Amino acid sequence: MTLSLLDALRRGDCAGARELRFPPGLTEFPREILALGDTLELLDLSNSALDALPEDFGRLRHLRVLFCSGNRFTRLPPVLGDCPALSQVGFRATGLVEVPGEALPPALRWLTLTDNRIAHLPEALGARPELQKLMLSGNALRTLPESLAGAPNLELVRLAANALDALPPWLTALPRLAWTSFSGNPFEGAPLPPAVPPVRWQDIEPGALLGEGASGRVHRAVWRRDGATPEAVALKLFKGAMTSDGLPEREMAACLAAGTHPNLTGALGRITGHPQGAEGLVMRLLPADWQVLAGPPSLASCSRDVYDPALVLTPEAALRIAQAAAQACLHLHERSILHGDLYGHNILWDGAAGAAVVSDFGAASTLPDGAAGATLRRVEMRAWGILLGEVLALAGIGDGPLRSLEAASTQPDHAARPSFPEVVEILRPLALS
Repeated sequence: MTLSLLDALRRGDCAGARELRFPPGLTEFPREILALGDTLELLDLSNSALDALPEDFGRLRHLRVLFCSGNRFTRLPPVLGDCPALSQVGFRATGLVEVPGEALPPALRWLTLTDNRIAHLPEALGARPELQKLMLSGNALRTLPESLAGAPNLELVRLAANALDALPPWLTALPRLAWTSFSGNPFEGAPLPPAVPPVRWQDIEPGALLGEGASGRVHRAVWRRDGATPEAVALKLFKGAMTSDGLPEREMAACLAAGTHPNLTGALGRITGHPQGAEGLVMRLLPADWQVLAGPPSLASCSRDVYDPALVLTPEAALRIAQAAAQACLHLHERSILHGDLYGHNILWDGAAGAAVVSDFGAASTLPDGAAGATLRRVEMRAWGILLGEVLALAGIGDGPLRSLEAASTQPDHAARPSFPEVVEILRPLALS
């Protein structure tokens, strides 16, 4: 396939192409790509053996998206800064050590440098005013550039599994920050103790695969406890690999510490004695007709979910979904857990009345005590406020008290946002059975 695409390029068959996605196997950059400088907008060179880009890479003046993950770059190519339209850059797991300031394109909006060996980032990062999404989990960062304190549009920051001794105080004061993760850094401390019991593998009968994500696979299963009626459950077996959000073992620890709650997928127990030593969780099985509320962010939406254009909510369903998310966050915060990824794509609902649960603890972190923890709780409040606005739009709700609550929850001054206990109380009299 790689050879056939190369042949097509060389014959001129790709003239006018807006996207090129190469299968794995490249050992050098095909210079024929540069002839597409007037049209090419997306270039995927992932999972090959490249370690450099040509000096005239800036000829791709319309290039917006570049994926080079899984290659052999130890230095982010400075030529990226010559691409005026380049807004999304992905160099995950390439062995990156150095990030020169000149490698950051002026229109940078979404930067993924997950799972590398980066110990330092340039101050130029904060001079990219469109920066909205920053994925840095799995590196060796001890500090962050102070210039990011002035990043006006930064909404999502992933910092898990680095070497940070503290979160910089300016991070949580960013006016648009809504989603962050920092588990697995030295300052976070030990995971909270499990709130659920161990489950013997011999008591589990695995069944059909229900779904698969970055951190693991979920199966239908039967739990045969001693002396109890067999129970249909969901079984999540972890892959053990670094994800963009953080470490799977931290996800599991947070899920265990969260315990059970009617608005969380939460864990019922932790698997022990798996024959291959795999880590796993037993979770409650949701009805087969429940569905994900939204799709994850797209290349265009960056940090915002993508909803089915045909999806329409009743006002009652929108309110119930918002209430469920608020109650789930309140429960987690009371257990000193920040969810870190409160999104519609991490909410499962019944597809009609609005019964809903929050899922996916991949970005969860342990909240610090005191003022730092209180500020992080209000960062998550902005995520909830964004979700509230989305479900209100799906229900066709314009002006009114819920729109006022959305505005209060998403305002730039985090200290002026309501707390989750306050929001739950505000919503309680509005509850509809």
